[in-house]
Amino acid sequence: MEILRYVAFSTDPAGGNPAGVVLDATGVDDATMLAAAAEVGYSETAFVVPSDEGTLDVRYFSPLAEVPFCGHATIALAVAHADRNGVGPLRLRTNAGPVPVTTSVADDGTTVATLVSVVPRTEPLAEADLADLLAALRWSADELDPALPPRVAYAGAWHPIVAAADRSRLADLDYDMPALTDLMRRRDWTTVDLLWRESPTVFHARNPFPPGGVVEDPATGAAAAAFGGYLRELELVATPTTLTIHQGEDMGRPSTITVSVPGKSDSGIGVTGAAVRI
Repeated sequence: MEILRYVAFSTDPAGGNPAGVVLDATGVDDATMLAAAAEVGYSETAFVVPSDEGTLDVRYFSPLAEVPFCGHATIALAVAHADRNGVGPLRLRTNAGPVPVTTSVADDGTTVATLVSVVPRTEPLAEADLADLLAALRWSADELDPALPPRVAYAGAWHPIVAAADRSRLADLDYDMPALTDLMRRRDWTTVDLLWRESPTVFHARNPFPPGGVVEDPATGAAAAAFGGYLRELELVATPTTLTIHQGEDMGRPSTITVSVPGKSDSGIGVTGAAVRI
């Protein structure tokens, strides 16, 4: 089984979020996939099984567990597939649902991929869960941005959305890993999407991922898609619009995620990024 290593949401192998990619995992069982993901050690490894219908069946494993969908590993596998087979459209079948992806070559020669998520949805974040979440993060309620209310958002995986009023609060990430791991496992949250709004369409994000055995994700495409759906549903941006999310800066792996938010409420969210082989 050949495992490729790519960085997504960056053109620099020292930035972005690294992902493992297996372009042909035909016949590989769950235990072997999990063991391979643990050995690679990245937040996710994507395992692809080509089907007779021209669709790629994809599964995503963190070092500790399978997750239904992963944005950065999808960008990575799409670029890896393009490097082998040429750019163009792909049809992915994930545990979260169908995800179309298109690859193209930018003017500077970088291969870029755009995925369209499943239809997003947003739910209230229970007061007790918010209290437990803030306690685990060691944040206080008065440090939150009232213009971006806490919610739980989905675009293939569930993510609490919590926005800081000040960039310095976002920069200071020192959470209780066992407590946050327990809460996220009980609520089936994949990452926590912590954000700060720089301007109407520019955001900074950090994503703790303790259930996957990772302290923090440098770039989280699934959370970015969920956040785009959250902004649309709560009418916090005028749509259609394009957002820029900067992530990974505080951990020395700068990443740039471009999010396209269509106006129609029943449409998926576009997530675009470059990827390069490590």
